[in-house]
Amino acid sequence: MNKLISFVTDSFHELRYKVTWPKYSELQSNSTLVLVASLIFALLIGAMDFVFDGFMNWFYESF
Repeated sequence: MNKLISFVTDSFHELRYKVTWPKYSELQSNSTLVLVASLIFALLIGAMDFVFDGFMNWFYESF
């Protein structure tokens, strides 16, 4: 039980005094960057899927 209490106390102390939390504006800009990058990545994967699907349909219909 003492180990659990020590773990919780040490974790709280580290989160409160040792972690550098980002400013709200930095957090907002990083979140926007992640959102835009995710959308671009999703569009690229969707385009590759569309092209591959068209190629596979053409390939199977040719036989």
